[in-house]
Amino acid sequence: MYNILICDDEQDIINALKIYLSNPEYVMFEAHTGNEALDIINQEDIHLVLMDIMMPDMDGISAMVKLREFSNIPVILLTAKSEDTDKILGLNVGADDYITKPFNPVEVAARVRSQLRRYLQLGGGEIRSDSFIIGNIELNDRTKEVTVDGEKISLTPKEYDILKLLMSNPDKVFSPKEIYQKVWKESPLGSDNTVAVHIRHLREKIEINPAEPRYLKVVFGQGYKMEKGKRI
Repeated sequence: MYNILICDDEQDIINALKIYLSNPEYVMFEAHTGNEALDIINQEDIHLVLMDIMMPDMDGISAMVKLREFSNIPVILLTAKSEDTDKILGLNVGADDYITKPFNPVEVAARVRSQLRRYLQLGGGEIRSDSFIIGNIELNDRTKEVTVDGEKISLTPKEYDILKLLMSNPDKVFSPKEIYQKVWKESPLGSDNTVAVHIRHLREKIEINPAEPRYLKVVFGQGYKMEKGKRI
């Protein structure tokens, strides 16, 4: 059984999400403010949280900051299309994903399954030796598969090797020459453009918005890194 907490100040939204997530394996909890959500998380063994951003008493962003002080359970933000700035802020302080209102029931169910599977496969956050997970991206080096939001994506061998290098060294900056030497195993002469092209293709496959990457970041004048973010 999986315990799911839905936190929203609108009861109609909570009721709708309960219907969308109707599943004999799910036990639903509900809260209407960030403070209520934190109290429940402290009292119950919650496996996943659906958290609205705009709430009274304590909003979703503030609740996220406090939650990440003691827990790494997955959190999916509930956002409106007009809340792009808050959405980005929420992801930066440790949210794992977001769903935009009005909700698509199929998308809600899929994203919840994806986050539960990823969290529980890690044993609550411990990375397996053959698997690397950052946010919604998982690379399984045993099967040579990469998934984004639980969906398998197709990478070329070089794209895979670059992604593995960066994901296995989160937050570490690699220069284009270092990446070229480690992946191509050749002299890095004239390698910058080749690496840049592969990075661009990778972003198109793994990022929600390649123009504003959440994970695969450029560090100007230094190189590239996979940003793990503030999730603990």
